[in-house]
Amino acid sequence: MCCPSRAGAAECSPRMFDVTRSAFTPPAYPASRPRRLRKDAFSRALVREHSLSASDLILPVFVYEGENLAAPIPSMPGVSRLSLDLLLRTADEAVQLGIPVIALFPAIDPQLKTVD
Repeated sequence: MCCPSRAGAAECSPRMFDVTRSAFTPPAYPASRPRRLRKDAFSRALVREHSLSASDLILPVFVYEGENLAAPIPSMPGVSRLSLDLLLRTADEAVQLGIPVIALFPAIDPQLKTVD
């Protein structure tokens, strides 16, 4: 019995079009391509290979109290601690660039820290 969609092609598996079964039996794995992982955009984004975009990033921001202050962090060249008013500008820039998340790292007064 030949496959109806491939006229003149090689013989198909007899179990594919078994008349005793009411439903179509799909072929084995390599010939079958399940589409459940490509059903919607969210699922496709999870399983796609090697793509990195701004929406995959998290912007670390180091903050401390004060107004209109930006203090460089000596151990990280090019990175500064920002006051809260400058943090708002940085957050706005991140949104415009498509970065969805900001991780805040506050500077804590050493007197408020505990040993544990």
